[in-house]
Amino acid sequence: MKASIVREFGGGFSVADIDIDAPVGREVLVDVRASGLCHSDELAATHPLGYNPPMVLGHEVAGVVSAVGPDVTQVSVGDHVVGCLVQYCGTCRRCLEGKQTLCLNPSFTERSSDEAPRLSENGVAVAQGMGLGGFAQQVLVHEHQLAVVPDEVPWPQAALLGCGVVTGAGAVLNIADAQASDTVVIIGTGGVGLNALNGAVTAGVATIIAIDIADEKLERARSFGATHVINSATEDPVAAVLAITGVGADAVFDFVGLGPVTQQALQMVAPGGGLYLIGVLDPTATLTVSPVELLSMKRRVEGVYMGGTTAKRDIPLYARLYLEGRFELDSLVSKEISLSEVNEGYASLKDPSVARVVITDLA
Repeated sequence: MKASIVREFGGGFSVADIDIDAPVGREVLVDVRASGLCHSDELAATHPLGYNPPMVLGHEVAGVVSAVGPDVTQVSVGDHVVGCLVQYCGTCRRCLEGKQTLCLNPSFTERSSDEAPRLSENGVAVAQGMGLGGFAQQVLVHEHQLAVVPDEVPWPQAALLGCGVVTGAGAVLNIADAQASDTVVIIGTGGVGLNALNGAVTAGVATIIAIDIADEKLERARSFGATHVINSATEDPVAAVLAITGVGADAVFDFVGLGPVTQQALQMVAPGGGLYLIGVLDPTATLTVSPVELLSMKRRVEGVYMGGTTAKRDIPLYARLYLEGRFELDSLVSKEISLSEVNEGYASLKDPSVARVVITDLA
């Protein structure tokens, strides 16, 4: 099959013919119909984040089940499925608590080192990013990492459900448990931030403030339901938030992940409110906090991974809301590309008019 491979860190993506094994045990073979470009894969292509070249990345995957292993019970051939990078065992303490993103045995979904690799090239193993490796014509994945969605969901929109949607909306709905009476601030209105807006609208939040440095992105945020927008390149965002709210926001979501931005975000939090950290543009960024201030103001700071999602619950839910016209996905898909255009696709994400890029031509 064809796949877009990373052969060295920082060397970009290139198409090659590689081999994919047949499914065993609880593995599922999926014919990929769409695969979204996420910044996490771009970061993994340039930095050692647990996978080493040669490797196939890509974790926003949607497709049709073409074959299943003998022990598969949760999906069937012909199902439309969405992949999710959350790997979990289902039996550890965290999984039994319903916290699959904190699974203690995530390697449960992978093959062991003494088994044949799922992906190979001329007999040499090819690493499979995040248990998926979706920049390819097919993926071979454990059934735990798949959720079934209605056939009516278009492929590009379906692909986004597996990461960007559950991360953004889940941060608001699952982690912050936003209520209608709350005030929320969403910093960074790229693809994931827009899904946080989706989540806030779904929760019926009264005041939704979007912050960015590009007017074009802020206008799009308005179309997603933001009640107020702030351009932090032209005005002090902390002062602006305080002017709108009086005391600060109940929940502030940082989808940027730069030190100065996160520091400002903390200053926007109302007494008793929370700062939720999601974006990681700068992995070396730090946050200075005063324990006394946190205690006296009863503020909290929380890191959020994948929106605390339970994928088999959340992905079908968001798909249903989309089909009912209650969750915006169509305008997230800014550009569709071929498998050979991954490098160009990532370059285009620097354009503020582009929300998400999806591979739909896998020939």
